[in-house]
Amino acid sequence: MKQNGYGEDIMDWNAVIERTLHTTKANIARFEHRFPHVGNGDGKYQLVNHTDWTEGFWPGILWLSYEYGKDPCFREAAIRSVRSFQERLAQNQKLEHHDIGFLYSLSALAEWFVERDETAKNTALQAADALMRRWRPSLQLIQAWGPEHDPQNGGRIIIDCLMNLPLLCWATEQTGNAVYADVARIHADKSLKFLVRGDGSSYHTFYFDLESGDSVRGGTHQGYRDGSTWSRGQAWGIYGFALAYRYFQEPQYLDAAIRMARYYIDHLPDDHVVYWDFDVPASALTPRDSSASAIAACGMLEIADQLPGDDPRRELFINAVRRSMVSMVNGYFTDGNPDEEGFLRHGSYFVRGGIAPDDFVIWGDYFFLEALIRLNNGRPGYWYVSER
Repeated sequence: MKQNGYGEDIMDWNAVIERTLHTTKANIARFEHRFPHVGNGDGKYQLVNHTDWTEGFWPGILWLSYEYGKDPCFREAAIRSVRSFQERLAQNQKLEHHDIGFLYSLSALAEWFVERDETAKNTALQAADALMRRWRPSLQLIQAWGPEHDPQNGGRIIIDCLMNLPLLCWATEQTGNAVYADVARIHADKSLKFLVRGDGSSYHTFYFDLESGDSVRGGTHQGYRDGSTWSRGQAWGIYGFALAYRYFQEPQYLDAAIRMARYYIDHLPDDHVVYWDFDVPASALTPRDSSASAIAACGMLEIADQLPGDDPRRELFINAVRRSMVSMVNGYFTDGNPDEEGFLRHGSYFVRGGIAPDDFVIWGDYFFLEALIRLNNGRPGYWYVSER
């Protein structure tokens, strides 16, 4: 069996990737200039026009597909897509949130990684500047949602933001201006202190008083309840802190990623694909979140890459990823079905809000493909550039 840096393969990941390419090629014609968001319940995606935080995942899929197989159709579609991100930035369209890293790391920054295109590089740097406008010096945090001084969200951080920080670290690497990475480090430290609990579980959000900056309370927006552990938030934390360690090489970040990954593994159901919240009462009707499992798989492979080869924890995480990915391939994967536009069934977006509680979600498809490619040949996604 082929070796890929994680030991001997237990599945033909290459064959699975080939079936995702079949679906992606068909989707290029289906989606045209629009972006998939979440499923419609009929095997199709809802399509949006630069109105949300999720548009970056489609060009991310296109760039991964092109790097894997070098089919020019993926490159051409990706480049067309990135041009629209440049227009969005110029118009400041729907950017009053922290998810600029999700949008531009997988679009313009990915194009810079793959093509070394200077226009794409400049777009990504401008996106980093836009993210810096979310920095609140008096509170020492990157505000997640809403306008500055907003009474409900003005002092709120959320765990998802850890995945936006690599864009700032890259901007420091490119410009030599330390302020980007300094902000990322301060926000990562605050997230570690207030979002990660002692047992390795996590809050989704934390709120700070706008006047004093004092911590107020942890809570949730999309989880089961304020004190529960939302599965996708836990996955963001695993991957986000592992990436923070890659950039900063500070052991507290790797320790946090490992503790969160251990909690995640210890609370998995029998088929190794998570329910939408670790604390929700589980039954046959409880929604899963395959997207959280895909994100966590990428995060645990990132942890494994940071551990010495003889560290027993490395094998623990690699084996957990394999079990989860095999389960997703066998029980959740659409397998190139021409009637289905997504890769992964049974993702959840906002269960309590009734928004796509059990359907395709485009970030699940992206991270599923990223994990497949890492397992196949060890090549990472677009969250860092130093070793590419």
